[in-house]
Amino acid sequence: MNYILISPYYPKNFQTFAHRLKDAGVSVFGIGEEPYDQLGSELQKSLSEYYRVHSLENVDEVKRAVAFLFFKHGPIDRIESNNEHWLELDAQLREQFNVYGNKPADLKKVKFKSEMKKLFKKAGVPVVEGRVVKNKKDLAKAVETLGLPVIAKPDSGVGSAATFKLSSAEDVRYFEGKWQETTAYFLEPYVEGGKLCTFDGLTDQNGEIVFQTSFTYNVPTLELVQGQLDLFYVIQKEIDPKLEEYGKAIVKTFGMEERFFHIEFFQLENGDYVALEYNNRLAGGYTIDMYNYAYSIDLFAQYASLVTGGEWKEPDVPNQYCIGVTQRDAYQYQNDTKAIRDKFGDRVKFAERMPEAFAHLQGNQFYAINADTEEEVNEITRFVHERKK
Repeated sequence: MNYILISPYYPKNFQTFAHRLKDAGVSVFGIGEEPYDQLGSELQKSLSEYYRVHSLENVDEVKRAVAFLFFKHGPIDRIESNNEHWLELDAQLREQFNVYGNKPADLKKVKFKSEMKKLFKKAGVPVVEGRVVKNKKDLAKAVETLGLPVIAKPDSGVGSAATFKLSSAEDVRYFEGKWQETTAYFLEPYVEGGKLCTFDGLTDQNGEIVFQTSFTYNVPTLELVQGQLDLFYVIQKEIDPKLEEYGKAIVKTFGMEERFFHIEFFQLENGDYVALEYNNRLAGGYTIDMYNYAYSIDLFAQYASLVTGGEWKEPDVPNQYCIGVTQRDAYQYQNDTKAIRDKFGDRVKFAERMPEAFAHLQGNQFYAINADTEEEVNEITRFVHERKK
């Protein structure tokens, strides 16, 4: 099997995909912007060949790289980045070279929030009704119909980028000045008191879920960024049956095969859920590593096995919670990395600096710490976030 990894070097923790694919007997080729020497010896050994391009944003240049690898090594079986930023590039390359997986036409339903809403409804999952606005007239009508506060986010976009909470007429005017009608936005009512959580996993070549999990955030993403708040999120030991029911219905309706998925929900105060977004990829940052620690598995190896036709292996030990908890350089905390390791011992699975691309959102210093009970979860987050007085 010939497998092309787009941007195999970044993010660093995704380099393990290359290692596990090679271990599974796959010929792994990399296309990226970094000089070959920057890759490091371990990644170099896992790549059968590396083709450096000046810019991955230059689609024609990347196509020439794929054509070269195709000509030299034969047909390509997979092209993947596992990175939100390159999903469209991956799809274009697959279409150009007739490679298995999502093509550009498949991405509409996972690219536009307005299209996601239609499929959530088709799956029988509750949603918050919203509207697409393309100009100030549309915006005025949407605000009048939906009422304030509303969340305004690009209809096509990822994460919390360029997202606004509009709570007053002044907020609306500020948004108009920033927006300038340059892109379509999607407006939906702000969910008061909602707890942000996810249904995540991996499907096989038949679209059947082989791995599923869920995590919850301490605060919604928009509030986290705007307030530069302390973050923690928790991989759950078990999934709420209602969330699992909704998540499975959504995965079936979207019909994605051999894909990681990351679906965001708000849990309401009454215990029900509303679906927010379907992300056709892994959750970002160190989350895949946290899955591995929570469930005592190696998802990188399991994915490689899945791609090459192997069987999924269920873990034979009990699940644990895994907390991702961060500290920001802007604040002074009572407990540093040594104190945290001294306190929680081998439950601290790793302590790493966050890549700059994620630091503004999540924080600068990241800890992954396992726990057996909710009481331990609360103890850990309090200890890590305790600030100096």
